[in-house]
Amino acid sequence: MVRKTVIKVGLLGLGTVGTGTAEVLFDTAGRHPLLQEIEIYRIGVRSLDKVRDINLPQDVLTTDLESIVVAPEIDIIVEVLGGLEPARSLILKAIDCGKHVVTANKAVISRYGDEIFTAANAAGVYVMLEAAVGGGIPVIQPLKQALSVNRIQAVTGIVNGTTNYILTRMQTEGSDFNEVLADAQKLGYAEADPSADVDGLDAADKIAILASLAFGGRIKLPEVYCEGIRSVSQADIAYADKLGFVIKLLAIAQRRQPTAALSVRVHPTLVARSHPLASINGVYNAILIAGEPLGQVMFYGPGAGAGATASAVVSDVMNVAAVLKAKSNQVQTQSNPLLACSHQDYCAIAPMAELTTRFYARFLTKDRPGVIGKLGTCFGNYGVSLESIVQIGLQGNLAEIVVVTHDVREGNFHSSLAEIRTLEAVDSIPSVLRVL
Repeated sequence: MVRKTVIKVGLLGLGTVGTGTAEVLFDTAGRHPLLQEIEIYRIGVRSLDKVRDINLPQDVLTTDLESIVVAPEIDIIVEVLGGLEPARSLILKAIDCGKHVVTANKAVISRYGDEIFTAANAAGVYVMLEAAVGGGIPVIQPLKQALSVNRIQAVTGIVNGTTNYILTRMQTEGSDFNEVLADAQKLGYAEADPSADVDGLDAADKIAILASLAFGGRIKLPEVYCEGIRSVSQADIAYADKLGFVIKLLAIAQRRQPTAALSVRVHPTLVARSHPLASINGVYNAILIAGEPLGQVMFYGPGAGAGATASAVVSDVMNVAAVLKAKSNQVQTQSNPLLACSHQDYCAIAPMAELTTRFYARFLTKDRPGVIGKLGTCFGNYGVSLESIVQIGLQGNLAEIVVVTHDVREGNFHSSLAEIRTLEAVDSIPSVLRVL
C-alpha cells in the first residue's frame, strides 16, 4: 500500500514573488494533484504587522528566518528574499540541515554557486533555480533535461525586461534614453537605482547561470564581459533602423568549437530584423538555444512578475516533491542526476580580444575630402574588412560617418580604432556596437 506523505515547505520572503508562490500553493484546485500534498509550514517575513494582500493563518508567519531553515519538519526551503545576504547564509544553513532549496535569486547563484552547489552535492540535496532566469520561461529544466543530449553551440537571450522596454520605446517613439528610463521608473519597470539593469549586471548574472548549465562547467562571474545600454543614443537607434537592424541588449554564451574556450558576454547589439530575437519587445524575455543535433529552439515569455516567477518557483517545488514522494515509497533511493547540478570544473572563458564578430561604429570627423579614405586605410592596416562605410550627414560643422564591418577579431578592430583616434581629422567616435 502506498504511503501518503505531506511535503512541508518553508518560504523565506513574502514580497511580490513570495506572495505569488504562496497563492499558488494555497489554491491548488485545477492544478497538478501533487500540489495538494505540499503544505506551506512556515513563512519568514521582516514584519508581522505589515498589511498583506493575501490571507494567511497567523501562526504560519515568523520573523525568525533561521528557525525555518533548521526546523526538522520542513523538507524544502523556498528562498525569494532577493539580495546577497541573508539569502546566501540561509541557503547554506538549509543545505547543512539536509533540506532541499528552491531559489529565485540569480545574484546569489551567479556569485556563490560554486560554494552552494558543492555543499548541496556533499549533502545529497537539490538546489533548484528555474525562477532565477527568465521569470516564468521554462529554460533551466530544459537545459538540464530535454536539451542535455545536445552539443550546445550558443545561448543568446534578451533576459532583462527593463532594458528591453527602454530600447523598444526608443525604437518605436524616437525617445532618448534618459527620458524613457524616467518613465520606466515611474511605471515600476526600473528601480530607483537602475544600475543592475541598464549597466547589464542583471543580464550578466543570468547568462553566467545559463552558460554553466549549457556548457557543463562553472562560470566565474568576473570573467563575463558586461556592457550596458547607457551609451546607446537615439542616433544609433535611427541609423540601425536605416541599415535594417534593431538594437537589443543581448546576453550571449557561445562556443565555436567543442574544445574551444567559451565567449560569455553582455552588450548592446545590432540584430537584423529577420532574426527571431528582433521582434521581442517591451518587458518580454526570449532565449534562443542552438545545438547539435537539435538546431535552434527559442523560449519566450514574461521575464518577471508575481505570476510568472511564482510559476517557475512552484514548478521546482513540485519536481523536488515528486522525488521525495518516490523515495518515501521506496521507488528511488538516489539523487536524480537530471535535477542535480553536479559539474565541478570551471569553464575556460576566452578574452574579448579573441572574439570574432561584426561591428558598427559611428565617427564624427572634420568635413573635408579624403577622410573616408584615411579611415579605410587604418582599418586595412589591421585586416578589418568593411561591409559599408557611408557619410550620413552633418552635426554642426562635423561630418557623421557610419561603418559596418564584416567578421573581424575584436582585438584587431580596437587596434584600428586606436590608430583612427590619432587622425587629426577625427573629432570623436561616439558609438561602437557589435552586430549579431
